[in-house]
Amino acid sequence: MRSGFDTIDLHLIRVLHTVIHERSVSRAAVRLASTQPAVSAQLRRLRQLTGDPLLVRAGQQMQPTAVALQLLGPAERMLQDAERLFGGRGLRGAGFDPARAEGLFRVAASDYLDPLFLPRLVAHLKRQAPGMRLELMPLTQDYDYRRHLAAGDVDLVIGNWLEPPEELHLARLLSDEIVCLVAEQHPHAGGRGWTRERYLEQEHVAPMPMSPGAVGVIDEHLRNQGAQRHIVVRASHFSLIPLMVADSLLVLTTGRLFCSRYVGTLPVKIVRCPVGFPPLSYYQLWHELTHAAPGPRWLREQVRGVAASLTGPAR
Repeated sequence: MRSGFDTIDLHLIRVLHTVIHERSVSRAAVRLASTQPAVSAQLRRLRQLTGDPLLVRAGQQMQPTAVALQLLGPAERMLQDAERLFGGRGLRGAGFDPARAEGLFRVAASDYLDPLFLPRLVAHLKRQAPGMRLELMPLTQDYDYRRHLAAGDVDLVIGNWLEPPEELHLARLLSDEIVCLVAEQHPHAGGRGWTRERYLEQEHVAPMPMSPGAVGVIDEHLRNQGAQRHIVVRASHFSLIPLMVADSLLVLTTGRLFCSRYVGTLPVKIVRCPVGFPPLSYYQLWHELTHAAPGPRWLREQVRGVAASLTGPAR
Protein backbone atom coordinates (compact mmCIF):
# COMPACT_ATOMS: atom_id res chain seq x y z
CA MET A 1 0.00 0.00 0.00
CA ARG A 2 1.38 3.40 -0.94
CA SER A 3 1.44 6.40 1.41
CA GLY A 4 -0.70 9.48 1.13
CA PHE A 5 1.58 10.91 -1.55
CA ASP A 6 -0.92 9.71 -4.16
CA THR A 7 -3.30 12.41 -2.94
CA ILE A 8 -0.85 15.33 -3.02
CA ASP A 9 -1.97 18.00 -5.47
CA LEU A 10 0.03 20.84 -6.94
CA HIS A 11 -1.66 23.42 -4.77
CA LEU A 12 -0.24 21.73 -1.69
CA ILE A 13 3.24 22.12 -3.17
CA ARG A 14 2.52 25.81 -3.73
CA VAL A 15 1.36 26.12 -0.11
CA LEU A 16 4.61 24.50 1.03
CA HIS A 17 6.69 26.86 -1.10
CA THR A 18 4.77 29.95 0.02
CA VAL A 19 4.63 29.15 3.74
CA ILE A 20 8.36 28.51 3.91
CA HIS A 21 9.17 31.76 2.16
CA GLU A 22 6.66 33.91 4.01
CA ARG A 23 7.50 32.28 7.37
CA SER A 24 3.97 33.13 8.39
CA VAL A 25 0.66 31.37 7.88
CA SER A 26 -1.25 34.64 7.73
CA ARG A 27 1.06 36.19 5.12
CA ALA A 28 1.01 32.97 3.12
CA ALA A 29 -2.78 33.05 3.14
CA VAL A 30 -2.75 36.56 1.68
CA ARG A 31 -0.19 35.56 -0.95
CA LEU A 32 -2.27 32.53 -1.93
CA ALA A 33 -5.58 34.44 -1.88
CA SER A 34 -6.75 31.91 0.71
CA THR A 35 -7.74 32.02 4.39
CA GLN A 36 -5.61 31.48 7.47
CA PRO A 37 -7.59 28.42 8.68
CA ALA A 38 -7.29 26.79 5.24
CA VAL A 39 -3.52 27.33 5.09
CA SER A 40 -3.14 26.14 8.68
CA ALA A 41 -4.94 22.93 7.77
CA GLN A 42 -2.73 22.45 4.74
CA LEU A 43 0.37 23.06 6.87
CA ARG A 44 -0.78 20.37 9.31
CA ARG A 45 -1.11 17.95 6.42
CA LEU A 46 2.35 18.87 5.14
CA ARG A 47 3.77 18.24 8.61
CA GLN A 48 2.17 14.81 8.64
CA LEU A 49 3.51 13.96 5.20
CA THR A 50 7.06 15.14 5.92
CA GLY A 51 7.27 14.15 9.58
CA ASP A 52 8.74 17.58 10.30
CA PRO A 53 7.29 20.76 11.87
CA LEU A 54 8.57 22.80 8.89
CA LEU A 55 8.06 26.11 10.75
CA VAL A 56 9.09 26.62 14.37
CA ARG A 57 8.89 29.65 16.62
CA ALA A 58 12.11 31.56 17.25
CA GLY A 59 11.41 34.47 19.58
CA GLN A 60 8.64 36.58 18.07
CA GLN A 61 9.05 35.07 14.60
CA MET A 62 8.64 31.75 12.81
CA GLN A 63 11.66 30.17 11.16
CA PRO A 64 11.84 27.28 8.65
CA THR A 65 13.51 24.09 9.81
CA ALA A 66 16.49 22.51 8.05
CA VAL A 67 14.11 20.03 6.39
CA ALA A 68 11.88 22.87 5.15
CA LEU A 69 14.85 24.60 3.55
CA GLN A 70 15.86 21.35 1.85
CA LEU A 71 12.36 21.01 0.41
CA LEU A 72 12.34 24.54 -0.97
CA GLY A 73 14.40 23.84 -4.10
CA PRO A 74 12.46 20.73 -5.20
CA ALA A 75 9.14 22.54 -4.58
CA GLU A 76 10.23 25.50 -6.70
CA ARG A 77 11.36 23.24 -9.54
CA MET A 78 8.06 21.37 -9.48
CA LEU A 79 6.11 24.61 -9.77
CA GLN A 80 8.30 25.84 -12.62
CA ASP A 81 7.94 22.53 -14.46
CA ALA A 82 4.17 22.65 -14.03
CA GLU A 83 4.07 26.14 -15.57
CA ARG A 84 5.96 24.83 -18.60
CA LEU A 85 3.91 21.62 -18.81
CA PHE A 86 0.46 23.17 -18.91
CA GLY A 87 1.26 26.03 -21.28
CA GLY A 88 -1.65 28.42 -21.67
CA ARG A 89 -4.06 26.36 -19.59
CA GLY A 90 -4.00 24.43 -16.34
CA LEU A 91 -2.20 26.35 -13.60
CA ARG A 92 -2.33 29.63 -15.46
CA GLY A 93 -6.08 29.57 -15.75
CA ALA A 94 -8.12 31.44 -18.31
CA GLY A 95 -6.34 34.74 -17.82
CA PHE A 96 -6.25 37.80 -15.62
CA ASP A 97 -9.25 40.09 -15.25
CA PRO A 98 -7.86 43.25 -13.61
CA ALA A 99 -11.30 44.69 -12.86
CA ARG A 100 -12.21 41.64 -10.75
CA ALA A 101 -8.84 40.40 -9.57
CA GLU A 102 -7.93 40.37 -5.88
CA GLY A 103 -4.46 39.72 -4.59
CA LEU A 104 -1.05 41.25 -4.18
CA PHE A 105 1.64 42.52 -6.53
CA ARG A 106 5.14 43.00 -5.12
CA VAL A 107 7.55 45.29 -6.95
CA ALA A 108 11.09 46.24 -6.00
CA ALA A 109 12.16 49.47 -7.68
CA SER A 110 14.79 52.16 -7.55
CA ASP A 111 13.65 55.77 -7.50
CA TYR A 112 16.36 56.81 -9.99
CA LEU A 113 14.12 56.65 -13.03
CA ASP A 114 11.75 59.54 -12.41
CA PRO A 115 10.09 60.87 -9.23
CA LEU A 116 6.75 60.65 -11.08
CA PHE A 117 7.12 57.01 -12.10
CA LEU A 118 6.02 55.16 -8.95
CA PRO A 119 3.17 57.59 -8.13
CA ARG A 120 1.86 57.26 -11.70
CA LEU A 121 2.19 53.48 -11.56
CA VAL A 122 0.26 53.26 -8.29
CA ALA A 123 -2.52 55.52 -9.57
CA HIS A 124 -2.76 53.56 -12.84
CA LEU A 125 -2.90 50.17 -11.13
CA LYS A 126 -5.58 51.32 -8.69
CA ARG A 127 -7.72 52.53 -11.60
CA GLN A 128 -7.28 49.37 -13.65
CA ALA A 129 -7.19 46.75 -10.88
CA PRO A 130 -8.86 48.24 -7.79
CA GLY A 131 -8.95 44.92 -5.95
CA MET A 132 -5.20 44.34 -6.20
CA ARG A 133 -2.87 45.48 -3.44
CA LEU A 134 0.65 46.68 -4.14
CA GLU A 135 3.83 46.47 -2.09
CA LEU A 136 6.79 48.59 -3.19
CA MET A 137 10.25 47.66 -1.91
CA PRO A 138 13.39 49.78 -2.40
CA LEU A 139 16.47 48.34 -4.08
CA THR A 140 19.09 48.63 -1.37
CA GLN A 141 22.36 46.90 -0.53
CA ASP A 142 20.46 44.64 1.87
CA TYR A 143 17.87 43.57 -0.69
CA ASP A 144 19.00 40.53 -2.67
CA TYR A 145 16.60 41.02 -5.57
CA ARG A 146 17.88 37.99 -7.51
CA ARG A 147 17.17 35.68 -4.60
CA HIS A 148 13.77 37.25 -3.92
CA LEU A 149 12.75 36.92 -7.58
CA ALA A 150 13.81 33.26 -7.64
CA ALA A 151 11.91 32.61 -4.42
CA GLY A 152 8.72 34.23 -5.67
CA ASP A 153 8.88 36.89 -2.94
CA VAL A 154 8.68 39.68 -5.52
CA ASP A 155 7.01 39.74 -8.94
CA LEU A 156 9.10 42.40 -10.63
CA VAL A 157 12.27 44.42 -10.18
CA ILE A 158 12.75 47.81 -11.87
CA GLY A 159 16.09 49.58 -12.09
CA ASN A 160 19.13 50.33 -14.22
CA TRP A 161 22.13 48.11 -14.90
CA LEU A 162 25.00 48.20 -17.34
CA GLU A 163 24.68 44.42 -17.64
CA PRO A 164 21.46 42.96 -16.18
CA PRO A 165 21.72 39.43 -14.71
CA GLU A 166 21.64 36.83 -17.48
CA GLU A 167 19.45 34.31 -15.65
CA LEU A 168 16.47 36.69 -15.52
CA HIS A 169 13.96 37.76 -18.12
CA LEU A 170 14.18 41.45 -18.94
CA ALA A 171 12.52 44.18 -20.95
CA ARG A 172 13.92 47.62 -21.58
CA LEU A 173 11.60 50.36 -20.34
CA LEU A 174 13.40 53.44 -21.63
CA SER A 175 16.80 55.00 -22.21
CA ASP A 176 17.80 58.42 -20.94
CA GLU A 177 20.64 60.85 -21.54
CA ILE A 178 23.09 61.21 -18.64
CA VAL A 179 23.48 64.80 -17.49
CA CYS A 180 24.66 66.71 -14.42
CA LEU A 181 22.48 68.57 -11.95
CA VAL A 182 24.11 71.47 -10.11
CA ALA A 183 23.00 74.44 -8.05
CA GLU A 184 22.36 77.71 -9.88
CA GLN A 185 25.29 79.26 -7.99
CA HIS A 186 27.69 76.47 -9.00
CA PRO A 187 30.76 77.87 -10.85
CA HIS A 188 30.03 75.62 -13.83
CA ALA A 189 26.25 76.10 -13.93
CA GLY A 190 26.63 77.94 -17.23
CA GLY A 191 28.73 75.16 -18.74
CA ARG A 192 31.76 77.41 -19.28
CA GLY A 193 35.06 75.61 -18.66
CA TRP A 194 33.17 72.42 -17.86
CA THR A 195 35.82 69.91 -18.92
CA ARG A 196 36.27 66.23 -18.15
CA GLU A 197 39.11 67.04 -15.75
CA ARG A 198 37.12 69.65 -13.86
CA TYR A 199 34.13 67.32 -13.71
CA LEU A 200 36.19 64.54 -12.10
CA GLU A 201 37.69 66.85 -9.46
CA GLN A 202 34.33 68.26 -8.32
CA GLU A 203 32.63 67.10 -5.13
CA HIS A 204 30.02 64.57 -6.22
CA VAL A 205 26.93 63.11 -4.59
CA ALA A 206 25.87 59.60 -5.58
CA PRO A 207 23.31 56.99 -4.52
CA MET A 208 24.27 53.99 -2.47
CA PRO A 209 25.00 51.03 -4.78
CA MET A 210 22.27 48.42 -5.14
CA SER A 211 24.42 45.52 -3.93
CA PRO A 212 27.48 45.07 -1.71
CA GLY A 213 30.70 45.55 -3.64
CA ALA A 214 28.98 47.28 -6.56
CA VAL A 215 29.94 50.81 -7.58
CA GLY A 216 26.92 51.84 -9.66
CA VAL A 217 26.61 52.34 -13.41
CA ILE A 218 28.25 55.79 -13.48
CA ASP A 219 31.35 54.78 -11.57
CA GLU A 220 31.56 51.42 -13.31
CA HIS A 221 31.73 53.20 -16.66
CA LEU A 222 34.35 55.64 -15.34
CA ARG A 223 36.40 52.77 -13.98
CA ASN A 224 36.30 51.08 -17.39
CA GLN A 225 37.78 54.31 -18.79
CA GLY A 226 40.49 54.39 -16.12
CA ALA A 227 38.91 57.41 -14.39
CA GLN A 228 37.44 58.12 -10.97
CA ARG A 229 35.34 60.96 -9.63
CA HIS A 230 35.49 62.47 -6.14
CA ILE A 231 32.38 61.27 -4.27
CA VAL A 232 31.92 63.01 -0.92
CA VAL A 233 28.29 62.08 -0.19
CA ARG A 234 26.52 58.73 -0.59
CA ALA A 235 22.76 58.83 -0.07
CA SER A 236 20.23 56.04 0.27
CA HIS A 237 17.33 58.39 -0.46
CA PHE A 238 17.82 59.36 -4.07
CA SER A 239 14.79 61.64 -4.19
CA LEU A 240 16.40 63.89 -1.55
CA ILE A 241 19.62 64.41 -3.50
CA PRO A 242 18.33 67.37 -5.61
CA LEU A 243 17.63 69.21 -2.34
CA MET A 244 21.24 68.58 -1.30
CA VAL A 245 22.50 69.81 -4.66
CA ALA A 246 20.39 72.98 -4.53
CA ASP A 247 22.09 74.19 -1.34
CA SER A 248 25.68 73.14 -2.04
CA LEU A 249 28.33 72.77 -4.73
CA LEU A 250 27.69 69.04 -5.09
CA VAL A 251 27.28 67.52 -8.55
CA LEU A 252 24.69 64.83 -9.28
CA THR A 253 25.16 62.71 -12.40
CA THR A 254 22.06 60.84 -13.55
CA GLY A 255 19.33 60.77 -16.21
CA ARG A 256 17.89 63.94 -17.73
CA LEU A 257 14.34 62.75 -17.07
CA PHE A 258 14.92 62.65 -13.31
CA CYS A 259 16.75 65.98 -13.21
CA SER A 260 14.16 67.79 -15.33
CA ARG A 261 11.48 67.30 -12.67
CA TYR A 262 13.38 69.60 -10.29
CA VAL A 263 14.28 72.44 -12.65
CA GLY A 264 11.88 75.28 -11.95
CA THR A 265 10.96 74.02 -8.49
CA LEU A 266 14.47 74.16 -7.00
CA PRO A 267 17.38 76.55 -7.70
CA VAL A 268 19.18 73.97 -9.84
CA LYS A 269 20.31 73.69 -13.46
CA ILE A 270 21.02 70.85 -15.84
CA VAL A 271 24.40 70.95 -17.59
CA ARG A 272 25.73 68.50 -20.11
CA CYS A 273 28.07 65.84 -18.80
CA PRO A 274 31.61 66.27 -20.20
CA VAL A 275 32.26 62.54 -19.94
CA GLY A 276 31.01 60.38 -22.81
CA PHE A 277 28.55 58.16 -20.99
CA PRO A 278 26.25 55.80 -22.91
CA PRO A 279 22.51 56.32 -22.38
CA LEU A 280 21.16 55.21 -19.02
CA SER A 281 18.94 52.17 -19.64
CA TYR A 282 16.14 51.14 -17.30
CA TYR A 283 14.77 47.61 -17.27
CA GLN A 284 12.14 45.49 -15.64
CA LEU A 285 13.41 42.08 -14.57
CA TRP A 286 11.46 38.95 -13.66
CA HIS A 287 12.07 35.28 -13.02
CA GLU A 288 11.01 32.24 -14.99
CA LEU A 289 8.78 31.40 -12.03
CA THR A 290 6.32 34.15 -13.01
CA HIS A 291 7.13 34.43 -16.72
CA ALA A 292 3.93 32.77 -17.96
CA ALA A 293 1.58 33.72 -15.12
CA PRO A 294 -1.20 36.02 -16.40
CA GLY A 295 -1.23 38.39 -13.42
CA PRO A 296 2.48 39.25 -13.46
CA ARG A 297 2.39 39.38 -17.27
CA TRP A 298 -0.40 41.97 -17.09
CA LEU A 299 1.59 43.90 -14.47
CA ARG A 300 4.63 44.07 -16.76
CA GLU A 301 2.48 45.46 -19.57
CA GLN A 302 1.20 48.22 -17.27
CA VAL A 303 4.70 49.09 -16.11
CA ARG A 304 5.84 49.39 -19.73
CA GLY A 305 2.93 51.69 -20.54
CA VAL A 306 3.48 53.95 -17.54
CA ALA A 307 7.21 54.18 -18.27
CA ALA A 308 6.45 55.17 -21.88
CA SER A 309 4.14 57.94 -20.65
CA LEU A 310 6.97 59.61 -18.72
CA THR A 311 8.45 61.13 -21.85
CA GLY A 312 5.18 62.93 -22.57
CA PRO A 313 3.87 66.06 -20.84
CA ALA A 314 3.43 65.84 -17.07
CA ARG A 315 -0.12 65.24 -15.95
